Amino acid sequence: MSIAGAFVAEAFVAEAFVAGAFMLPHPPLIVPDVGRGEEKKIEDTVCAYREAAKRIGEIKPETIVLISPHQTMYADYFHISPGKKAKGDLGQFRAGGVKTEVWYDTEFVEKLCRLADIRGLPAGTMGEREKKLDHGTMVPLYFVEQYWKEYRLVRIGLSGLPLIRHYELGQCIQRAAEALDRKTVLIGSGDLSHRLKEDGPYGYREEGPAYDRRIMDVMGRAAFGELLEFSEDFCEKAGECGHRSFTMMAGALDRTRVAAEVLSYEGPFGVGYGICCFAPCGGDPGRNFGEQHEEKERKEMRERRAKEDAYVGLARKTIEEYIRSGKRIEAPEGLPEEMYGRKAGVFVSIKEDGRLRGCIGTVCGVQSCVAEEIIENAVSASTRDPRFSPIEPEELDRLVISVDVLGDMERISSPEELDVKKYGVVVTKGYKRGLLLPDLDGVNTVEEQIAIAKDKAGIGTGEEVELERFEVIRHY
Repeated sequence: MSIAGAFVAEAFVAEAFVAGAFMLPHPPLIVPDVGRGEEKKIEDTVCAYREAAKRIGEIKPETIVLISPHQTMYADYFHISPGKKAKGDLGQFRAGGVKTEVWYDTEFVEKLCRLADIRGLPAGTMGEREKKLDHGTMVPLYFVEQYWKEYRLVRIGLSGLPLIRHYELGQCIQRAAEALDRKTVLIGSGDLSHRLKEDGPYGYREEGPAYDRRIMDVMGRAAFGELLEFSEDFCEKAGECGHRSFTMMAGALDRTRVAAEVLSYEGPFGVGYGICCFAPCGGDPGRNFGEQHEEKERKEMRERRAKEDAYVGLARKTIEEYIRSGKRIEAPEGLPEEMYGRKAGVFVSIKEDGRLRGCIGTVCGVQSCVAEEIIENAVSASTRDPRFSPIEPEELDRLVISVDVLGDMERISSPEELDVKKYGVVVTKGYKRGLLLPDLDGVNTVEEQIAIAKDKAGIGTGEEVELERFEVIRHY
């Protein structure tokens, strides 16, 4: 039997719960009123879309859960559309006559919010910025409604939270469908890389085609655990749109055996469009990818902590005590002598799941010694970095910490005296001063280093600045 046939004959062993999942792009131009002939240049995508929509029609879902990157998005919160219904049109794409009106599955939304709260996930219906349907929702539904209209919608936005949190919200979707005995279809709405061609919307980067090859391979094998292994830096450089949508969709298929089929992939306009279908074929406890990822993370963290030196160990002990009790520790005995006898600038950097979670430091020593400098800056990095909310106790076991001890500042006359891997840089213009550490992920040239330091200081790109360089000793 073909994989396509599995959608009809084998996949839907249970008439309820998650009955199918679909990875769908959302280029408005595939809607004829928008494309006006341009859609013929991605005819494979259009044909595959119709096939996917037809399969959804054959399932006859009671509920469609649609995850859209263009829904309301917050850094630390998943927004789920509230209310009874919503409308939208494609007027911003010169096709105002293409309209969609949907009724929301309010019972499903309520159940999902409760399950997310029990799980400790920040998700809910508060904070709606735009009630009108976005094109990441409307494009998939334009095709689906040609085959099936008797559904209620659950519309979910993404967040800046780690990928594993998106997977976990997907698990909550799965449990809500089971608890309500709803025949449910998942749509992970999202384009792939936007950096496939020089004349594309965001130009070309080698990570663009690399991302598309990798994601189509992963989704074609339904190797959902590998979705959690894509680094934030790689995804950002690739300019992808839908990775978090696909990860949340995968979470809704946790512990489920699926038949996967790639229907199409194209990228003629510099943006990747991939369509894949996933037919559940019964339970499979071995496909508990969220738990596997967490266990792997715990193992790596145990190994990392065992290798941490006194500098990082002091920063971690400071953060853990302060977050749990609100108390600032005193410098303990038994540290290396140089930590008591030397003053120096120190930066404490904190990452969680590959993303920066806090970084605060001092250019020159302010405290009595390096140990005290670490303690003070560790507290600040974990609770006072204005870019982030304070770290919560449940995050402590996932933190990766590094400590940079700065050497003396040296005035230089030219950027040619810098080395992005060896030297950090300080830029100064009047009272404005910005610093960037050396050897940072994603900073590959001196020009990038100076530009970022200027931006941090609020100095214009074209303004002349005084330059200083410094070396660091980085402790992991």
